[in-house]
Amino acid sequence: MAEVVDDIIKTLNGTNGTDTESVLKKIPATTEGMLIAYTSLVVMALVPIFFGSFRSVELHIKNKMKKEIPESMTEKDAMMFPVIASGALFTLYIVFRVFSKEHINLLVTLYFYVLGVAALSNILGTKFSAILPKSVPKTKYQLQFTEGTGEKKHDYINVKCTLHDVLCFVSCATLGTFYIISKHWIANNIFGLAFAINGIELLHLNTIKIGCILLCGLFVYDIFWVFGTNVMVTVAKSFDAPIKLVFPQDLLENGILAAKNFAMLGLGDIVIPGIFIAFMLRFDHSLKRKTNTYFNATFLAYFLGLLTTVFVMHVYKAAQPALLYLVPACLITPMLVALVCGDLKTLFSYEDHKMEPEKTSKKLK
Repeated sequence: MAEVVDDIIKTLNGTNGTDTESVLKKIPATTEGMLIAYTSLVVMALVPIFFGSFRSVELHIKNKMKKEIPESMTEKDAMMFPVIASGALFTLYIVFRVFSKEHINLLVTLYFYVLGVAALSNILGTKFSAILPKSVPKTKYQLQFTEGTGEKKHDYINVKCTLHDVLCFVSCATLGTFYIISKHWIANNIFGLAFAINGIELLHLNTIKIGCILLCGLFVYDIFWVFGTNVMVTVAKSFDAPIKLVFPQDLLENGILAAKNFAMLGLGDIVIPGIFIAFMLRFDHSLKRKTNTYFNATFLAYFLGLLTTVFVMHVYKAAQPALLYLVPACLITPMLVALVCGDLKTLFSYEDHKMEPEKTSKKLK
């Protein structure tokens, strides 16, 4: 996972690969600038976890009403996730070393443009209709591409939407186009937050055991790739896509448009703990006590773990693997609460969905 990075310190130390001219253009971050940047990153990390968790509960209720079992991560998926992530990370590192960074980022930008527009449209769909004038009709449309007829009929494309949905999609696509042209940090953060909320809402852990396996595996993964090599930081700084939240530390000096000195937080440090925190909220709802004790405690633990990450990074003036602090905080806290409340056995036996054998063997794509 990418971590909070003090870019100006790494620049002055010559570890970020910039040339002399770019170093001279950067203004060292002031205490006020760093405080604003780090505070903003922490707030932006908490927002998608909070809203994504409650959206995951709404989705869980809808699936139960429809008697649908969503695809969720299995124990094998959780064990393989750090291995696959390591392979992907190292592959990107090699690709950036061998090929032109500009060409790679062009392809990546187009790919994330499509994903970002879809993610943002999914979040803004119902809210967008509420802000439209009542004079705008909710005309229904259907886009269909079909092969054959009758019983042999097969739909390749069958999309139903309204005029409100089309206008929402066009608005999101316009913002995406602005991001491609300008690569502005605000547009980057909007799409990054959309990715994070969708990830926390849609990626489900079925049991706490799966969550523990996933977080422990990524705990080792993050420590190795940040402390053991320069791969993580290199890829995070080379990868020009909304897979990280950024905020300028020179905002006060250069303003919104001309800011150049950014601190950043990878989406993995939000989404991975976020899907575990969302699981705790669904567990709270299963207890039917009308309280969100486990969610609130784990959410607070994440907040304190993130503050610890920022503090250690600032003290040692070096990149930190955020999961080193976030994983213990998120795992230990709910278990201590369950131990005090007498819910430990209930917590470890809880499942979002009772999975059939053939369902549990499915891979998470």
